[in-house]
Amino acid sequence: MNSIERTLGILLLLTGGKLISASSLANRFEVSHRTIYRDIDRLIALGIPVEAERGAEGGYRLAKGYLQPPVALTRNETAALLAALSLVRVMRVMPLAQDLEAAERKLIAALPKNVHALLGDADRIIGIEPVPQDIFHAGTRLEPNADWQRALDAFMLGILENRRVRFQHINPARADAKAHDVEPYAVLFDRDLWYLAGRCVDTDIVKIYRADRVHGIEVSGFRFTPNREFSVRTLLGGAWLGRAMRRWESERTIARIRLSGTQAAKLQADWYYKHAAFTKGPDGSIIISIPDTRRSRILPLVRWLGPCAELLGPPELKQALLDDLDIMTKTHQLSGTQNAVQPQK
Repeated sequence: MNSIERTLGILLLLTGGKLISASSLANRFEVSHRTIYRDIDRLIALGIPVEAERGAEGGYRLAKGYLQPPVALTRNETAALLAALSLVRVMRVMPLAQDLEAAERKLIAALPKNVHALLGDADRIIGIEPVPQDIFHAGTRLEPNADWQRALDAFMLGILENRRVRFQHINPARADAKAHDVEPYAVLFDRDLWYLAGRCVDTDIVKIYRADRVHGIEVSGFRFTPNREFSVRTLLGGAWLGRAMRRWESERTIARIRLSGTQAAKLQADWYYKHAAFTKGPDGSIIISIPDTRRSRILPLVRWLGPCAELLGPPELKQALLDDLDIMTKTHQLSGTQNAVQPQK
């Protein structure tokens, strides 16, 4: 028996899951202990996870779960899997994207040959439209970049290994970057963007960070005990945004707009503005308080709402709106004069 045959024989013996001593292997193959040690080293060098336990009762065995039975899927199960993979590919950024591609190749290789033809038909029979651009909230449509992918991968690695992550997060409201030390809990995909959820070590608050605003991320050597009571389900349905809005209200300048009941109903149907604070005014109108005073966000909103919407403050934002409306008025007055229909003679 040559060394390759003997090494394969050792591998087959180790698949049983029980510890097998070096002495037992040496007796079985009629070789020395030193030869068995070399054969075990050869298996480990090939990437086979051989576990060793020392002592009189010790020995060798394969890591649990290393060898899996063949994947047996029905045709319908295969089609369902294809639909799921097609949906994943629409996402422009995915956690551990390279690992996902490798896993897909291994899965396909393990599938029965009679479903390979169906796999080849995936692009022909399954179509998934990407999330369309949201013009009203232009910041939700961005082009992926290496930093975005790196942030998502590192955060996921921190989750899997129970290790803290450190990064710089850019806050558009303040236009600055702040250092964060976070225990990563979960990732969340919402409206074509990835969000990172974790406990901020400095504040002891579970916060949400947009992955595309995270830079310089690194997985630290500090380990933490996972919070088994936390579930990403508690953040779904926009709950994460509602909590963030309440926190922003205490940190930022507020824009306030007086609305009619119809206008308020429109905004309460919007995925973003429905999480703002709505209060009833003394005259029966409704006032929305938005923790954001960027001209690029508030002025188009007021113009879109139209008559009966009144921007109450802050004063500098109200003046900017008046200036814009003055320009629009002059433009439309001039346009109306030039395009007036001439009476027929």
